[in-house]
Amino acid sequence: MSAIRTSLRTALTDAMKSRDRAAVSVYRQAIAAIDNAEAVPIEDAPRAGAVEASAVGAGAADVARRELTEAEIHAVVCAEQHSHELAAAELEPVSPPKAEEHRLAAALLGRFLHPGDG
Repeated sequence: MSAIRTSLRTALTDAMKSRDRAAVSVYRQAIAAIDNAEAVPIEDAPRAGAVEASAVGAGAADVARRELTEAEIHAVVCAEQHSHELAAAELEPVSPPKAEEHRLAAALLGRFLHPGDG
């Protein structure tokens, strides 16, 4: 398993134990983004066809999920962080408290992108 994913899961567990709802939300979103990136594109999924040509048995037509490299997972988390930074910039003039929430989320994710900095 990826080091970033493992660190995110550990941080999620710690945030849940300390009842830090904001951190729990940020970590769950990042893990979900990684999981979504591992989904198989719909073009690669098996197509329905004639009954006699269909796969037989439970899971026979399942397609294995992609396995992301550490660099790809880093890019997904980086994109999530960037999304929060953009949201903070957009919200600053209209809702400084919401902008601050997004800055905090970006900082939380930054810990996993630059582990030596946090």
